[in-house]
Amino acid sequence: MIDSIEAHFVVHGFGVYAAEFRQNHTFIGFVGLNIPTFDAPFTPCVEIAWRLAAEYWGQGLATEGARAVAEYGFQKLGLREVVAFTVPANMRSPRVMEKLGMKHDSADDFDHPRLPVDHPLRRHVLYRLSPF
Repeated sequence: MIDSIEAHFVVHGFGVYAAEFRQNHTFIGFVGLNIPTFDAPFTPCVEIAWRLAAEYWGQGLATEGARAVAEYGFQKLGLREVVAFTVPANMRSPRVMEKLGMKHDSADDFDHPRLPVDHPLRRHVLYRLSPF
């Protein structure tokens, strides 16, 4: 995974960053910008991605990190839009997306092409954000 992240930085000049808890300098996950490598109606695109250890959920850390990378994407990289997606059963990530001001349109929801047709996590919801 680290090799893939580093290769993304080399090719695109951005990627996902290690997230550290400020109080004790513990590695807690990652947050950043990613270009998905699958084909879908909304690709090519730039995705805001995050994954934090469960013990750090509910503290606003994903929102804080995602907001910072969205601002970076819009202000420094000149992006016109970023997206985020997850499975409908994930209740926490859409809350982060909504706190960022991302908008959901059910017409954008999609079946993840890398999952089998009968996989229970195949369906995904898509959120979009344009510059502030």
